[in-house]
Amino acid sequence: FQFFWLSLNVWFFGKTFLLYNQGQQYYYLHQMLGLGLCVSRASASVLNLNCCLVLLPMCRVLLAFLRGSQKVASKKTRRLLDKSKTFHVTCGVTICIFSVLHVAAHLVNALNFSVNYNEEFVTLNAANYRGEDPRKLLFATVPGLTGVIMVLVLFLMCTASTYAIRVSNYDIFWYTHNLFFVFYMLLMLHVSGGVLKYQTNLEEHPPGCFNPNKTLRQNLTVLKAFEDLFPDNTTQPSPEDVPVPEPFVQNSFMRACSEEPKFQSHFPETWFWISGPLCLYCVERLYRYIRSNKPVTITSVISHPSNVLEVRMMKDDFEARPGQYVILHCPRVSALESHPFTLTMCPTDTKATFGVHLKVVGDWTERFRDLLLLHSNQDTEILPIFQQRRYPKLYVDGPFGSPFEESLNYEVSLCVAGGIGVTPFASVLNTLLDGWKCYKLRRLYFIWVCRDIESFRWFADLLCMLHNKLWQENRPDYINIQLYLSQTDGIQKIIGEKYQALNSRLLIGRPRWKLLFDDIAKCNRRKTIGVFCCGPNKISKILHKLSNSSNSYGTRFEYNKESFS
Repeated sequence: FQFFWLSLNVWFFGKTFLLYNQGQQYYYLHQMLGLGLCVSRASASVLNLNCCLVLLPMCRVLLAFLRGSQKVASKKTRRLLDKSKTFHVTCGVTICIFSVLHVAAHLVNALNFSVNYNEEFVTLNAANYRGEDPRKLLFATVPGLTGVIMVLVLFLMCTASTYAIRVSNYDIFWYTHNLFFVFYMLLMLHVSGGVLKYQTNLEEHPPGCFNPNKTLRQNLTVLKAFEDLFPDNTTQPSPEDVPVPEPFVQNSFMRACSEEPKFQSHFPETWFWISGPLCLYCVERLYRYIRSNKPVTITSVISHPSNVLEVRMMKDDFEARPGQYVILHCPRVSALESHPFTLTMCPTDTKATFGVHLKVVGDWTERFRDLLLLHSNQDTEILPIFQQRRYPKLYVDGPFGSPFEESLNYEVSLCVAGGIGVTPFASVLNTLLDGWKCYKLRRLYFIWVCRDIESFRWFADLLCMLHNKLWQENRPDYINIQLYLSQTDGIQKIIGEKYQALNSRLLIGRPRWKLLFDDIAKCNRRKTIGVFCCGPNKISKILHKLSNSSNSYGTRFEYNKESFS
């Protein structure tokens, strides 16, 4: 997908390059600037397109609406929405690449404006005189100064978006990425300068034409100078007596023009490109702010093994589908920072509680855990449950869509989780525990790979309850649970008598993915199986490759993925 989009932008760049290279309205400007004009305008067109589209994948409410509406009935179309993050990153990389081209071209243009200053076309020149310092065009004009600041902002956003910085210090990524608003404001000012101009009177003045009136004046000037030098050898010609050379009047290769060329600045097209998406994004952010301005009620906080915290809460009129996620914002942890977490429990008709599991791996989650557990450990035996703890204010934005909403829309689904990547499937399992007959899903393969035996205890109770429920309903084949412990010093078990059903499904080592896919394909001949993965990229790449490979059973695998890395 990334290669296709970059190729499309290169094609768009080439078409725009030819337009400015061959367009007659840019003849005189091209004579002055050369290829710098074509490169700068072509790269600007590509930047307009990507600056327009880079905001759309961040319109989370719009994507969630499209995913949940009946207007997008095709699974393939809904799966394209799952590529929103990839598309956002691809547009960002494209902006960085073509910004380098755009800046380099304008540096050449600034030099050419100074060196190739033309006194005949004063309005076409960006420089004020020949030999003017090009740095004045860069730092003393609105387009130049805003361009320099935009380069600095884009450099900060680009470097802070790298994987190393996002993992080591997410705050830097968060705050620098919000500079996008400054970038767009500068972009609107940047295009208002009107430095590059085009010719408007092509009919009256074809490019490269001959102007008889201008030549007449030049001839009169020459004759006057000749008279001053040789007064005795000249006569007094009148303007009517000065002949106009015939080739300049009628020539198949050169046309006569009736007036001087007129130039006009382009209307800033960038406004057309970015105003719509920017307004849509701002309206959505306002809607999300209004929707999430009321704090939720935290009902319980549970500390799980391996630094995992479970938070259960309630909120009026909150509705969510299995597999969706929310964005948590705690002002006491950070005034501006917020983070997405997948719902592990969705509200139903019988209970209004919803919850998330979060792994403590960074500064934000550490401070959030300390605030919650500090209040949870207080002596609260006398007070009622809703008065005994004063948790910090917590705001919830969402819910938003994810690929895992489709897991219940297949007849057969394969769900693969790595470590804390089990959270999207927890809400699916909780939903099946409430009732599975109303969904299309008739068989679920659940694979969970962990390094630590204690990690399985996060949802061991849930898995056991679902297993027992399906046995009581005579559907033990509805769910196939396989737990893999990838690192161990010996045979281990999930401690507890009630976990015997899981201990029999606990395997040591890593899954043999090829054999697993072959076995599933054999048991589900000529069916379409949804493959859902939330875990490390290494597992994701293996599953993606196996899903795209063919098999002899006529079974088709459709791959879906969410990465928490």
